[in-house]
Amino acid sequence: MRILVVEDDPALAEVVAEGLRDQGMAVDLAGDGLAAAAKLELTAHDVVVLDRDLPGLHGDTLCRMITERPDRPMVLMLTAASAPGDRVSGLTLGADDYLPKPFHFPELILRIHALARRKPHARPRILHTAGIDLDPLRRTATRDGRQLSLSVKEFAVLEALLRASPGFLSTESLLEQVWDENADPFTNTVTVTIGRLRRKLGTPSAITTTPGVGYRIG
Repeated sequence: MRILVVEDDPALAEVVAEGLRDQGMAVDLAGDGLAAAAKLELTAHDVVVLDRDLPGLHGDTLCRMITERPDRPMVLMLTAASAPGDRVSGLTLGADDYLPKPFHFPELILRIHALARRKPHARPRILHTAGIDLDPLRRTATRDGRQLSLSVKEFAVLEALLRASPGFLSTESLLEQVWDENADPFTNTVTVTIGRLRRKLGTPSAITTTPGVGYRIG
């Protein structure tokens, strides 16, 4: 799952990003509305965590721009304005959810997962293919009933492959979805992570590799 955090407080933005990355999410950061709009043009995101009072381009304007996109991400407004009227106006702008500051981080995680499930064409909460069951919310994965002990990145790669199934994901797509914009495109980290994941999934092999195309589950 790829998240764009739009927050002009650098310290808060880093705390939120680090917490989301600890949950296996790929996170991009934008410190103002104009930077966020540029990143949304370059990369597809599942959820935008959007501060409302932004420099450059106000969060309200950015929210309207996002809702006009044909394949838009879900929007969670994260703002200090917490009065009922503020929430109503934020949702009227097209935001899909509204969380006032200060907030409890576990609630932010739950709301992001809920929004991702509500996104058009989203897959069911429990992902199931090739005897593998993965629950992104509870952070659990099994194969044929056997519990899998996966690292954060292994879990995120498996989730991405299950969401794409029966289609393929290229190395570049996995880097975008799991490692975010700071990933080195020349690194072999995807290959290494896939290798570890294959071993943990056991036999028969659940991951197919097609040179020049990518990886798929099944």
